[in-house]
Formats: sequence, structure tokens, C-alpha cells
Amino acid sequence: MHTLPLQFRDGHLFVELGGELWLLDTGAPTSFGTSSRLAIADERFNVGPSYLGLTAETLSQFVRVPCAGLLGADVLGRFDHILDSRGGTLTLSTAELSHAGAIVPLDDFMGIPIVTARIDGHDYRMFFDTGAQISYFQGDSLTQFPSAGSVTDFYPGFGQFQTDTHDVPVSLAGVPFILRCGTLPGLLGMTLMMANTAGIIGSQICRDRSIGFFPRRRVLHLGT
Repeated sequence: MHTLPLQFRDGHLFVELGGELWLLDTGAPTSFGTSSRLAIADERFNVGPSYLGLTAETLSQFVRVPCAGLLGADVLGRFDHILDSRGGTLTLSTAELSHAGAIVPLDDFMGIPIVTARIDGHDYRMFFDTGAQISYFQGDSLTQFPSAGSVTDFYPGFGQFQTDTHDVPVSLAGVPFILRCGTLPGLLGMTLMMANTAGIIGSQICRDRSIGFFPRRRVLHLGT
């Protein structure tokens, strides 16, 4: 078991490795960065310099935080994780970790975790993406919720885009949240249909709480 510094900055989660910040992104299948080799919790990884044209330099510009790269599902999927944004720590292990909290089953698509979220009395499959600063809901009912202004966001292989957002009541395993949700544009939004999903649950659910993320066991634990 290893514990690393964890930072929540500008809506994104960063873990500190060797004095450098790496974006913690459960929604990206592939890691990349300025270092071609990484050592995490006694495990070693080879990573490329970019993913879908996104480099550490452009990533730093998009997230407005200087960082050395991104840790995606290919690396994160090797561990059990306990993310404690309030305490500022990420605990990870190749052994099983325990965590008390509401249990959210995980499905996945190409290694990206999928949760079932309840919105306005209906259940929707949605990606769990800690790399997303806001959440996304492609449902027609989005505009019925209170407006929360516009946001400029980005997506690998697509670049930056702007979306109008709304504050949406969402529950996961009975745990309530008010999530700021936008809409993915055009073809980007249509890619969700490939996995039969209706949106993305972003990093907001990690703020000021402890979460157990156990991708190998396909389960998420929501603590307080």
C-alpha cells in the first residue's frame, strides 16, 4: 500500500509523482507524459508522449495547471484506489483495499468505468470520468434544470469547446449530488451511444469526500 499527495485544482484531480503533477483521469484509456517510464507503488509502466494529439504541454494549457502528463485506465486499472480529496491523499495498492461507503457497481467500455445514475426518476448509464471538470447529460430534459452558466472544456482528439450548463440533481446508489452538467457537441456526443451511455459523471463527486475506486473488482464506494 502506498500513499501519494492528491490535489483538487480547477475542477481536476492531480496526483504528485516525483515532485510533478499528473492528471488522474479514469475516463482516458491511455496514459501519456513527459516521462517515458513511471514507477507507482512498486509497479513500473512505459508511457508514450501523447494521446490523440494531446501532449503534456497542451494538457497543461487546457487544465490551466502545469502537469507532466495524464494517468489513464491502462495504469489506474492495475490498482485499488482510495481517493481522499479532503485529506489530500491517494492510497493505492495491488492488493485489495477496503472502504466503507455506498456501493456503486461498475461496468466498463474499453476500460472506462460506467456507473448507473438516477436523474429525474430514470436510470442512465454514464461514464465515470475523473478527468472531466464538469458532468455531461445528453438527455432532452437537461434544459429544464436551473442554468449554471457556460463552461469551456476540452476532449482528447477534439480540442476545446463551449457548453451551457445546468445544475442537475443526480443520485448514485442513493447518494445525492447536485452536478453541473453540460452537453457534448455533435459527433463527440454521439460517441456515447456506442457504449449505450447518456453522459459523463465528472470529478465533482470526488470533491470533499473519500471514494474507493476498485476497477479490478468493478465497484465504486462513495464515502462521506
